Amino acid sequence: MAKPAELHFFIDPNRCIGCQACVQACTECDTHRGESMIHLEFIDRAASTQTVPVVCMHCEQPTCAEVCPADAIKRTGDGVVQSARKPRCIACGNCVVACPFGVPELYEDRQIMMKCDMCYDRTSVGKKPMCATVCPSQALFFGTLDQIGQLRPLSEPVNQFRFGHQVISTRVFMMMPGGLVGHRPLVDVTAAMQDRPRERAIRLTPATTDPFSQVEV
Repeated sequence: MAKPAELHFFIDPNRCIGCQACVQACTECDTHRGESMIHLEFIDRAASTQTVPVVCMHCEQPTCAEVCPADAIKRTGDGVVQSARKPRCIACGNCVVACPFGVPELYEDRQIMMKCDMCYDRTSVGKKPMCATVCPSQALFFGTLDQIGQLRPLSEPVNQFRFGHQVISTRVFMMMPGGLVGHRPLVDVTAAMQDRPRERAIRLTPATTDPFSQVEV
């Protein structure tokens, strides 16, 4: 059964609180064999505790599958890129190196590549991925574009990413601040690597009878 076309996977990095509930829930997905296929990355570990969940973006033209010499990585008709098939995978690691999002992981003990497959046993029948069912801050959301529009009216879902001269379209949407992307429906990842967080200044206002109005961030 194909995954309902109106349902999409959304990632909102700004809402991640680093609780790792998604990591634990991922191990319960039947297609993952008890392994977690999602992990948290620190944005700037030396300066911040901010994390972001990393899942497979399910590219429309998956580089991991294109570089696989054994044709072990398949993309379903509804756009979900699956883990390598055991009978074919030769554990060469080409997919690990080629993925621009750094998602595939090579398990040397089993000689196979495994990665997020969007809990295909669940999403293919309209259920939410395990990670999205437990995320307390809704940094991971599974639903329709209309639903995410109502929940995040100030954000914009983007599923095109530029890496140098290459633009990659994905099945998964990344939520970006509204107006930041502008009229370009893509994120320039290469250029963003040079960006630095904006300074947040603390301004003291004249004392008033309301103690909570004295500090503005």
